[in-house]
Amino acid sequence: MSRETTKTVRIGDRVIGGGNPVLIQSMCNTRTEDVRATVDQILELERAGCEIIRVAVPTMEAAQCLGQIRRQIHIPLVADIHFDYRLAIAAMENGADKIRVNPGNIGSADRVKAVVDKAKERNIPIRVGVNSGSLEKDLIAKYGGVTAKGIVESALDKVRMIEDMGYDNLVISIKSSDVLMCVDAHEQIAQKTAYPLHVGITEAGSVTAGNIKSAIGLGLILNQGIGDTVRVSLTGAPAEEVKSAKLILKTLGLRKGGVTVVSCPTCGRTRIDLIGLAEKVETMVTEFDDLDVKVAVMGCVVNGPGEAREADLGIAGGIGEGLLISKGEVLRKLPEEELLPALREELLKLQRKS
Repeated sequence: MSRETTKTVRIGDRVIGGGNPVLIQSMCNTRTEDVRATVDQILELERAGCEIIRVAVPTMEAAQCLGQIRRQIHIPLVADIHFDYRLAIAAMENGADKIRVNPGNIGSADRVKAVVDKAKERNIPIRVGVNSGSLEKDLIAKYGGVTAKGIVESALDKVRMIEDMGYDNLVISIKSSDVLMCVDAHEQIAQKTAYPLHVGITEAGSVTAGNIKSAIGLGLILNQGIGDTVRVSLTGAPAEEVKSAKLILKTLGLRKGGVTVVSCPTCGRTRIDLIGLAEKVETMVTEFDDLDVKVAVMGCVVNGPGEAREADLGIAGGIGEGLLISKGEVLRKLPEEELLPALREELLKLQRKS
């Protein structure tokens, strides 16, 4: 199955599967019981481009706070449940748009059925999540260790359990910190089920390592037409996850719009703080998601004017100064410290025209 033919599932006011756009998810790192901090973080993530947000529900207090949180945000709210089936039921009763559970760690079939019955009553989707780190001992023994085949079998066993209880409003998530194992598992499961898939490389690591692993793994998976929602899992600020996910989707041609920034790697010819400038430009352009333009930030006269000419807007650095260029035409020469505000003003002009 490809994302064009997966089953459609509604999560709050969003729809995944069936060829709908791949949606970006993240997860709060606040205590869910702290409603103010959690809402503030979700609103920040919304501004960054997050489209579905998940929160941990480790306590009954957290479950009971979901309603307050839900009323103050604008994207679907997913409750992450482990071990206690009662928390899953309470989360749905208190406004969760979707729940994430591993049926293998919430107890007996009766407890799983109680969760499924509540989801069926409210037509709330269940994300069936299996990680390589939680693979059952019998499957580890069967396949001689943690393998892609074992992960897929575990997930499909749990899906069948819920289907046998009369419910199929499901999303599947199979994750591993082993990038190639994760890719293999997604390739296998895409041939065996039509349920939409939430994809990600779990426990990918810090911002640097996690971005590299996620870009490779998610790139390989998504470029095959597999995956309906995505999370980049980083040991860092959740907003960084969203920024990375957007860039991965844009690079693969799965997301349009927003400002694309290209910048040179710098060399001995560079006479402005191009590294700092490029970082500031990348941060600044996030407020222009409604524009579909290319911005070049170049450090010297060798490649600068040429690259900037191919972009909608560009900076070509000189000695403590730079040229501001629009579609190949030099607008003006400016001191280094004036380049960023001048670039922002040009983006504002484009925004007003659009």
